[in-house]
This record gives sequence, structure tokens and C-alpha cells, in this order.
Amino acid sequence: MENAHLRLGQLEYARSSTSIKTNIRLHVDHYMGEAGQGHLLSLFGGDAEVGAIAAAIQEKHPFTLTFPEGKSIPFNMGPDASCYKGSLLVQGRKQPLRHLLAVSQPLHANGTAGRTFLLNYERSLAWSTLVSFLGLPAEPRWRDWILDWLEREEKLQPLDGIGCQPVVITATRDEMLSSIAMGLQEGRLSFPESNGPILWPSFRVQDALRSQGAPELFQ
Repeated sequence: MENAHLRLGQLEYARSSTSIKTNIRLHVDHYMGEAGQGHLLSLFGGDAEVGAIAAAIQEKHPFTLTFPEGKSIPFNMGPDASCYKGSLLVQGRKQPLRHLLAVSQPLHANGTAGRTFLLNYERSLAWSTLVSFLGLPAEPRWRDWILDWLEREEKLQPLDGIGCQPVVITATRDEMLSSIAMGLQEGRLSFPESNGPILWPSFRVQDALRSQGAPELFQ
């Protein structure tokens, strides 16, 4: 990808003791987080450096993250974060790069405790995810009215992101059911005209990962 490096962030990990001093910088291709709490972190680099970052995450150590536009924030991945390692084969390089994906405990519990995280905010995908995660009795046509209600009630908030435009929807299943009931009572929503299965759009993993551009919510 042309100029892909301009869309990367940088993670810095600095720690010192009486016997050792550590200072590591690695490229970050995806990040999602809020107020110093990281939820998803994807980075790559050498084997020793990536291993040190994975260990630091398990120890709940703090990091500094610099976004592509230059803003820097302190953050950590919180307790009980999970780390997944892999290898990236790079043409012209003898040794593969190591890749690390870290996921916070709240993201592992996505859809519970009244919080649903989305890596990118695309309306059809957002509505399908909410219905699936919360087990809502709903249909695709209700998407715009429900999502407009969530935005008006400020229950849909943008998060910090690199390589994505993440949001968190702070609504419980009971709140969503109440909004559906309100829409039906006011005639804003309607039931299907006939009985039968409801056909929902299908999405690939690539659809969830692909940034859709800057929607109105982020402007």
C-alpha cells in the first residue's frame, strides 16, 4: 500500500531499574481505546521487542502511543488482557516480523455490561451487530430509526483509533427493547407484513475491518 507508513502509529515502552533500562518503539497498525484504556492493539516488530511488549501488557505496564497525526497519549491494556502472536513474511527479508494482537477484557466481553464496541461505524453492520450481540427481536428496516435514537441520546460515542474509526454503543438490552417498543407505539417502526424468516445482510471479516471514511459522527 502506497504511503502506508504514514497511517501507522508508534508505541513506546520505557522502563528502567537499577540493573536494566528498556526503551522500545514499535509500529502500530490498529488501535482502539478510550481515556487511557486500550481495547485493541495491533503492532509488529522484532521477536525480542514484541515479546517484551507482550510481557509488559500482562504486567499491566503503561505505554505511550503516538497517532499518525502526532498526538500522543499514555495508555495500558488493563487487567486480564489477552495477547496473540503471529508471524509476518516480508518480501526481501530473511526473518519474518512478529505480529502481536492484544485484546482487553472489556472487548472480550463485547456486547455485555451494556457496552458494544465496533471497530468501524457502518450503519448496516452496526445494527446487525447490536441485534446479534444483544439478542434483539428486530429487523433490518428498523436500522436508521434506532441508530438515530442512539445518536440523539448520546449512547453512541467515538473512540480513539488508528487504522479504524471505532465507536462504543452504551445501551443495555432492556434499553434497546424499550426504544423498539417506543418506535412501534409511535408508528415509527412496523412489523413485517407477513410471517416468515427475516433476511439479514451478511458481512465478511474484511467488512468489519475496512474503514468506511469519516461519517458525520466523527466530524
